Amino acid sequence: MEPLSKTHSSIAAANPRRLASLAREYYELTKPRVVSLIIFTAVVGMFLSTPGAPPLSAFLLGTLGIALAAGSAAAINQILDLHFDAGMLRTSRRPLPTGTLSTREALLFALIIGVASMVILALWVNMLTAVLTFTSLIGYSIVYTVYLKHATPQNIVIGGAAGAAPPVLGWTAITGQVAPDALLLFLIIFLWTPPHFWSLALYREKEYAKVGIPMLPVTHGREFTQLQILLYTVLLVAVTIMPFATHMSGWLYFIGAAILNAGFLYYVVRLYRNYSDELARKTFRYSINYLALLFALLLVDHYRVTIHEALQSALY
Repeated sequence: MEPLSKTHSSIAAANPRRLASLAREYYELTKPRVVSLIIFTAVVGMFLSTPGAPPLSAFLLGTLGIALAAGSAAAINQILDLHFDAGMLRTSRRPLPTGTLSTREALLFALIIGVASMVILALWVNMLTAVLTFTSLIGYSIVYTVYLKHATPQNIVIGGAAGAAPPVLGWTAITGQVAPDALLLFLIIFLWTPPHFWSLALYREKEYAKVGIPMLPVTHGREFTQLQILLYTVLLVAVTIMPFATHMSGWLYFIGAAILNAGFLYYVVRLYRNYSDELARKTFRYSINYLALLFALLLVDHYRVTIHEALQSALY
């Protein structure tokens, strides 16, 4: 029997369903749920960078370029982590561990979309965004995946810088420069990443220990990790007030952020006092919704006057 990688084209040609299935496998290789949040925060950064609507060309091409780069980084991450992914229940059903895609196919796909992203950003957006996006891609797919992830329990803290870059990339795609407000958006995601990921690591501790990845619960224990989650969340709460304090946003954001922060603190305090795997799962899920809603609040607050005027016109 021929290897799967050599028969894809003939099978796909003979069976449209197989072609659709193959497309889904490549799509899964980009970690779409993670990348969708990355793209959203980048888009919010684009809109926050300008008082009005961002230029359509820069918006569309910038979004496409950043999305392709994020997908490429995710694919390279899975190629390099294949051995570890295969040994963990959470990741064992990904396209590479299951054998539905070969590493050669995944690498070719990652290179194609990665190069495409750089061409789009460098030629049709601006060079600063291309350079920062490339740095973020390498930071996550190579520096974090190959070295940090396996070298230190602070891997997710240090490596979190790459994951916090998207709003800055969105900002520079529109303005061509990095502004203090863009760095504030970066800081919010940077501080959000540890409590978000360590909540997952808590209830997946045995899986990480099994494959030898030194996540914080593995090296320092559950109670220490619970304390770190609480401390980072307190820092996060303080930083999320800064957009209001610096007049980047108004009362709508402040009130919404206060409610979201209260919810996050509710979960992490409960997690610190009375741990359970189920509570860790709920904290992890809440953290995803928290970040999406927080950035949505920033966006709505930024255009609150425009939205109010549009509603007034529609009603009267």
